[in-house]
Amino acid sequence: MRPKTGQVGYETPRGQSPGPKQLWPLLLLGLATGAHCQLPPTTAAPPSRVPGPGAPAGSSPRSLWDRFLFWPGPHGAGPRCWPGGFWSNSITLVFSEGTQLTVLGQPKSAPLVMLFLPFSEELRANKAILVCLISDFYPGNLTVTWKADGTPVTQGVETTKPFKQSNNKYVASSYLSLSPDKWKSYSNFTCQVTHEGSTVEKRVVPSECS
Repeated sequence: MRPKTGQVGYETPRGQSPGPKQLWPLLLLGLATGAHCQLPPTTAAPPSRVPGPGAPAGSSPRSLWDRFLFWPGPHGAGPRCWPGGFWSNSITLVFSEGTQLTVLGQPKSAPLVMLFLPFSEELRANKAILVCLISDFYPGNLTVTWKADGTPVTQGVETTKPFKQSNNKYVASSYLSLSPDKWKSYSNFTCQVTHEGSTVEKRVVPSECS
């Protein structure tokens, strides 16, 4: 079943390895919450790092690396240095369009949501990318909605498929790409995540970030 716009849910077939796009949220998670375990702050980014899905052409690997490497981790979140296991063995049954049953192999877990602001280097390059990183949720189905001044935004939005972390919970990311003018023209932006009937929101006010 193909998820509806903004709705994501994914299970890797047994025995298959994840592709590069599926691993991107895990890279963000490792850099955002456990980067201090991998590289000292003065270490330059490897040239092989690439922008994630949805990043406009011209987004430099260095700017994205810096954003996640040096951004402080969430309160209460321990280190999660590059998880060692990425595949899922849980079972998902699809009955009909819009109906999905996941056989739970562990207790439900609410998502941890982090909202990352546009990097100054990107703004100087005439682009702005907001990144909503969603981690530690189970089961692996959720809906992401971006809002500008309370109004849903669909243009420039891309949300990755969830992928399983080493703790058997899921991680995903959603991107909102804007021009700097649009970034500054709104009072606030919100990343709204709905999971198992509950909603988590993270909001940023551009005027407080200048």
